[in-house]
Amino acid sequence: MPKHHGFFKVKSLLLAMGLCSLSLSALAESRAYVSNEKDDTISVIDMATYDVVDTIDVGMRPRGILLSSDHSKLYICASDSDTVQVLDLETYRIIDTLPSGEDPEQFALHPNDRHLYIANEDDAIVTVVDVETKEVLAQIDVGIEPEGMAVSHNGRWAVNTSETTSMLHWINTETFEIEKNMVVGQRPRHVEFSHDDSVAWASAEIGGTVHVIDVDALEEIHEMRFEIAGVNQDRVQPVGIELTSDGKYAFVALGPSNHVAVVDQQTYEVIDYLLVGARVWQLDLSEDESTLLSTNGVSGDISVIDVESLKVVDTIEVGRYPWGVRITHDKS
Repeated sequence: MPKHHGFFKVKSLLLAMGLCSLSLSALAESRAYVSNEKDDTISVIDMATYDVVDTIDVGMRPRGILLSSDHSKLYICASDSDTVQVLDLETYRIIDTLPSGEDPEQFALHPNDRHLYIANEDDAIVTVVDVETKEVLAQIDVGIEPEGMAVSHNGRWAVNTSETTSMLHWINTETFEIEKNMVVGQRPRHVEFSHDDSVAWASAEIGGTVHVIDVDALEEIHEMRFEIAGVNQDRVQPVGIELTSDGKYAFVALGPSNHVAVVDQQTYEVIDYLLVGARVWQLDLSEDESTLLSTNGVSGDISVIDVESLKVVDTIEVGRYPWGVRITHDKS
């Protein structure tokens, strides 16, 4: 049986727990989209009720997903279909495909809402595509097994992680050329820029580390490790990262340890470890940053975390091996 709660049960639960930060009026218009890697589907979650309200068939092995700036479209890395699909969020129909190179894993959209940076794991390149014209603007040679992609909020930098090479590749978005290759921990998977673009956080899955980079200097300023009581160190594998815009919290998905670390963005101290589902991959914050969702691949579910209380308040069953998650507002 799914573990969803209805709207009024959720409201009663939150009021009873004193969790006032979860804005029910905001959530009433919100949807979460989850890519289910082994089902070739996207689950649609109503954030007011935590019900799965739709399941959409997409390409093979969907992983990375992201939203257009107006939240009208969802871009989907259909890795085994070697394409990026465009899902219209009014009709829930695939309305276009984009050239992507082989095995697109993750991608990032430039703030101009046109230039899509795609990591092609099998080809060791980053493909840059104009989403309006479908023109391939560049193919940039990077390290072996590129996966993670991020673009700074100011649009200056695109950063790719190459897993086997253990590098971050800093790409100038005006010239499409690499300006710096930076060695980090083993098997880097994800990069997240702070909201003022002063630092970037990069996870290294097998290294068990997160690296904080000064963006102006392009130098590492801190390396953090994680220790969870009762969990073998080799199961602590950082992947997804989310940063609150107020500079308070960093959330780090710690893979098969089945925990999300809560880190102070300023001091880099771990505040807490939150137990979630099995094999936590990716994270996303709601627009008002009151709620964090985690995708738990092996248990096939989503954990709902209240940001003010730092408590897991619900679990939502989705498809097999949920990987990516994005939260938006319903525009219909």
